[in-house]
Amino acid sequence: MRTSAPVRPSGPAWLLIAAALVWIALVIGLPLAAVFGEAFRKGAGAYVAALADPDALSAIKLTLEVAAIAVPLNALFGLAAAWAVAKFEFRGKTLLVSIIDIPFSMSPVISGLVWVLLFGANGWFGATLDGLGIRVIFNFTGILLATVLVTLPFVARELIPLMQEQGTDEESAAITLGAGGLRTFLQVTLPNVAWALLYGVLLCNARAMGEFGAVSVVSGHIRGLTNTMPLHVEVLYNDYDFVGAFAVATLLAGLALVTLAAKSALEWRFAGELAHGRR
Repeated sequence: MRTSAPVRPSGPAWLLIAAALVWIALVIGLPLAAVFGEAFRKGAGAYVAALADPDALSAIKLTLEVAAIAVPLNALFGLAAAWAVAKFEFRGKTLLVSIIDIPFSMSPVISGLVWVLLFGANGWFGATLDGLGIRVIFNFTGILLATVLVTLPFVARELIPLMQEQGTDEESAAITLGAGGLRTFLQVTLPNVAWALLYGVLLCNARAMGEFGAVSVVSGHIRGLTNTMPLHVEVLYNDYDFVGAFAVATLLAGLALVTLAAKSALEWRFAGELAHGRR
């Protein structure tokens, strides 16, 4: 496949590039610098003490636990949904794709509120569950459900376009040669989407760990129990503990930077795979 020669930027192009860099510095670089500057304003000792606080450790642990469950669940769902949508024709396929996209268009607060309406004390199933000793809202379960809902589309929406572009020729050839459905999926379909799957998982994890609105509705803001890192940052900031708030915020900012680096690496690797496959 022929590729056009790279074009060197002209004068107007350089102006646009400079304007973009200035804008990025203002809306991304300056806030990041402020976060890290405030976190270390009283020295490294105060920074470490803020992160070693039991409530902060509890918030970090809860955030990691929720992400560790929500991300694999959505990865499995996204993989299955993308495979069904891209490789098969069935009634309701358009409806399925629309449902997958709903969390993208729905306010995160609504994503949390729906679980309160279902499992809250006055919700549809709340009284029944309370009678059985099962608590969902203001508990780990509610936080997990809210996180799963808001992060549901990320993996599926990365995989569906790629699987549709690849078509079904390779799978059909494998089945013709005698491979079963599971073997075809594991040895043909999955390797072809591995980098896109990792990319979707990366985005899903970043959103799961940084989610605020949906989790805020269902958590109850109980210190040391139901506060995730974003909620803990809010609590500390409202208590005028700016060093503590920004110290925890640096962990989220660090996650964003790591996600950006990994995202760029995966994009480069994925683009290389596509280019190699199209030659």
